[in-house]
Amino acid sequence: MTDSSKSSKTLVRRTPWPGSVSRPVVTPLQPSVVYRSDSPDQLDQQYAGDVSGFTYSREGHPNASVLARKIDMMEGAEGGIAVASGMAAVTAAMLGLLRSGDHVIGGDQLYGRSLRLMSQDLPRFGITTTLADPTDIGAIEAAVQDNTRMILVEVVSNPTLRIADMEGIAALAREKGILLVVDNTFTTPTAYRPFEHGADVIVHSVTKLLAGHSDAMLGYVVARDPAHQEAITGTAVTMGLTASPFDCWLAERGLYSFDLRYRAASENAAALADHLAGLAGVSRVLYPTRPDHPDHNRATALLGGQGGNMVSFEVAGGRAAANALTLAAENIAFAPTLGDIGTTLSHPASSSHRALSAQERATIGISEGFFRVSVGVEPAEMLCKEFGQAVAAAASST
Repeated sequence: MTDSSKSSKTLVRRTPWPGSVSRPVVTPLQPSVVYRSDSPDQLDQQYAGDVSGFTYSREGHPNASVLARKIDMMEGAEGGIAVASGMAAVTAAMLGLLRSGDHVIGGDQLYGRSLRLMSQDLPRFGITTTLADPTDIGAIEAAVQDNTRMILVEVVSNPTLRIADMEGIAALAREKGILLVVDNTFTTPTAYRPFEHGADVIVHSVTKLLAGHSDAMLGYVVARDPAHQEAITGTAVTMGLTASPFDCWLAERGLYSFDLRYRAASENAAALADHLAGLAGVSRVLYPTRPDHPDHNRATALLGGQGGNMVSFEVAGGRAAANALTLAAENIAFAPTLGDIGTTLSHPASSSHRALSAQERATIGISEGFFRVSVGVEPAEMLCKEFGQAVAAAASST
């Protein structure tokens, strides 16, 4: 070996990727923060969009692109981006498209952190907000002001599972020239595709049903108008709302089983809702396709008869009964999340809606005995037995 060949070898230099005529079946995980280019001219071409290439992972990376393209396909969209969380998606949409002096209308049963963003954070930037009942188009219309720029709604509300009047809201937004942003996390593209119903922007917490295993925190946002998408993407890049390559890799893996998981969990949820409705001690069950749901007809028309994997129910007895129920449901994870492959149980009064006063929670139908269930793919008979025991324990505690 010559002296020159010795001098060119060092552990500090990156080893070239092995060449191969075959290709991996599984998407490679690429955690690199930065990507090397051949020259300043090539880098200019990349930034100008003349050639395709990655530069710095805050601006995008292969695993985020692969994931986003899959969700684009599910939503019938183009150009969406993966971001660090569902709230990062909501934030990118709002701060990318709003400015000081604008007004936003939000559904009054949005996810708890979305409610905080509306009520506390946006006003600090000079953006005024109003919360209104999305099931009542009259209430939404009454909230419209001359400077209303955006309406943010969830098709199915969290946690009372009310169904928004999406046809009425979309028509109103179109008539008034207001951007309609739809959080499609609960419904997923399988039950509802917002762009087909007049939405301008779609957001997801990919963390939930799409990824499906409680091990990846991600969001997704896409706009129908390319100019809006450019503004949203620019905000996400500038604010560092970057999705982790590893989380993107995990979420893409989760998507391969999404259809199977969604179908099984939805069937289980319908069976569990019917079972809970027949239990002594359960005062109320909410499931969109049950005939006793307050928005049953709208849910049937809007969601094509798909009730989804979420069930909410209420027991008497206050916090003591709530504690007894969760302790008795020892095989059901009591956790403030949804969309896991296994069933989880949450208590909005102590988690997602804890920032609201007791009176504010009561106004939207959340009591100390109110629970939300994210139903998983376990055998339905197992779930019915376990919840039966838990409800009985709650009744015995009072």
